[in-house]
Order: sequence, then C-alpha cells, then structure tokens
Amino acid sequence: MKKVLASLLCALTVLSLCFSAALAVNEDVEGELVIYTSMYPEVIVMMDEALKAEFPNLVPGNDGSFFFQSGTSKLIPKIYGEMGENRDRPLNCDMFMVAEPAFSLEMKDYGYLHSFEVENADTLLRFAYDPDGYWYPVRVCNMVLACNPEKAEAWASKGVTIPRSFRDFAFDPSLKGYISMSDPLTSGTAYAAVVSLLDTYGEEYLDALRANGVMRESGSVAISKLQTGECAAIMILEESVLPYLASGSTNLQVIYPEDGVILIPSTVMIVAEEYSKNCNTEAAEAVARFFLTGDGQALIMKGYMHSVLAGSDAFPEGSVPTDSLVRMDMGVDWNRAYHEREKIRDLWTVKVTQ
Repeated sequence: MKKVLASLLCALTVLSLCFSAALAVNEDVEGELVIYTSMYPEVIVMMDEALKAEFPNLVPGNDGSFFFQSGTSKLIPKIYGEMGENRDRPLNCDMFMVAEPAFSLEMKDYGYLHSFEVENADTLLRFAYDPDGYWYPVRVCNMVLACNPEKAEAWASKGVTIPRSFRDFAFDPSLKGYISMSDPLTSGTAYAAVVSLLDTYGEEYLDALRANGVMRESGSVAISKLQTGECAAIMILEESVLPYLASGSTNLQVIYPEDGVILIPSTVMIVAEEYSKNCNTEAAEAVARFFLTGDGQALIMKGYMHSVLAGSDAFPEGSVPTDSLVRMDMGVDWNRAYHEREKIRDLWTVKVTQ
C-alpha cells in the first residue's frame, strides 16, 4: 500500500511540475502587444478573452484589447501612412492578421516582417506558407453566394433565377438590379474574389456585373436585403451568413457555387522589431504559434472561419468539410493581386462604378 501511495505521490508531483512548467511558458510572455486585424468585432471579443487567459502577463496595447480592427482595404492605407513616403518608419502595431495574403508578399518585400519558425509546418498546415517564415496562413475565409429560399417562389414568379454559380451571378440577365456584393475598393476579400474571377472569366466579368446593376454594399446591408426580398442573391463571405443560421434568426441559405468557391487563407505576420510598436517579437511569436494550435484553430472555427490545419476534420457550424472546399477552390493568384493592385482597382472603377 505504501508503495502504491508513494508511486501516486510521485506521479502527482510529476504532473504538478509539468503543469507548472506549462503555465510558466505563458506567464513568461510579457510586455504589450497590438495586432492589426480585419476579423469581425464579435470575433475579436472572443479572441481577446482567449489571449488574456492564455497569456496572463501580456498587456493588450489598444485600449484594453490586443486588436485594432478595420477592413483590410482600409487597414492597408493606414499602414502605408504609418510607414511614410519612404517606407522606413515604425508602425503602431506588432502583428498583422489581415484578410488578403497579397499584403504579406508586399510587406515582406518592404522588409517590414520578422521571420519565425513554426515547427513541422510542412505537415501541420494544409495551405502554403512563406518558405522563409515571414507569414503563415492562420484562418480561411470562404467567398460564396447566398439567397433566401423563403423568397424563391416570389423571385420565380418574376422570372428571376437564383444563381448556382459565380458566372450566373454576373451573366444571367434575369438578376439585373437584384444582386449585391462588397466593394473591392474597401474589402480585401472582395478584392481577392475579383482577382480570381478576372483570371477565370476575364474582364467581361466586370462588364457583366455592371450590366446586371450589381450593388456594392456591406455584408450586413446585403443580408438585410436578402431577408426583405430586395436582393435575389449576394456574393458574400460564408462567415457572414453562418452566424445567422446558427442563431435560427433567418432562413438564409449558403450557395457553394458550381464553378467553385474562392478560399482566402488569411495570414499571420509579425512586424520586424525595428518597425514594431512594442519591440516584442518574442511575445508575438508565442501568440502566432498559439493561433496555429488546436485550441487556437478552435477559436477560428468558432468565428465561422475554416481551419488551416492539415488532417483536421472539424469545420465551422453550418458549413461543409474544409477538404471538400479545397477541392473546389477557384484559387487566387496572390502575386497578381499584389503586383497589379492599382491596375485591378482602376479596372473595377472604370468598368463597374463609373
């Protein structure tokens, strides 16, 4: 009996030491941290709570939050302003979690990023990462279509066909005046979608959007118009629709387009120490790695975004398996999205908005 008790006490001691050591890792992460992000505000609230629990001695550097939030296409000009005309000034943040991966390529070229290693990244991640360690995918946004099945009969009576593909969304004349999407001049994910659709269908796609009278609106406005019957279909991020379905407050439907979805594997980046607000790359590395753990990715999926972890069978509530979306991904040429940004923005302005 004494031997059993001794063994038990020894085991408990080992477990206690292991637990203390695990806590000590996180407790050693100190200083302040600010993350520029395009994630939705309600997701940020959840992320803040998790980071405060995981890193109790890390100080949120933005009025009690770790995050400063804005749309990617608004954040990028803000960052340019902070960098200065010569792209040589420090920033007011320490990390980026923005929606458009092309920005990662750009910041790497400017020398504004800190390289770090994620162990076993080749087998850990189902999406590409920077071979030099300057950026890693951390969450997957999914551009889809959506409709309101409760209004289907009403639309059919008007001769309007609910689109089952991105092609039909733009080219079906029955939808004229009844479609909406975010403006790629203000939304990074909408910009990514436009780059993908240009590669698939050419500039005629933009001509067709204009001819079909596409409205450029925020996701919340577009969803409201689906609910009221002002819109027959919208191009939107899946993560914008799924919370409505989970709450049971609406009968909207996600349409996974027959010609493919557009996956946007958004990245996490650490600002190089000489350009960061708090010169705290050690803490930033710990936070970045946490987001690539099972617990961190569970938070991502709770925010209705898809996981970047290879072999994960989990996916956001109300969605479909991530691997099935990967197989139908239309893809985005991120080098084109980076190097032709102004050209594509001008093309959109001329062909759609003017």
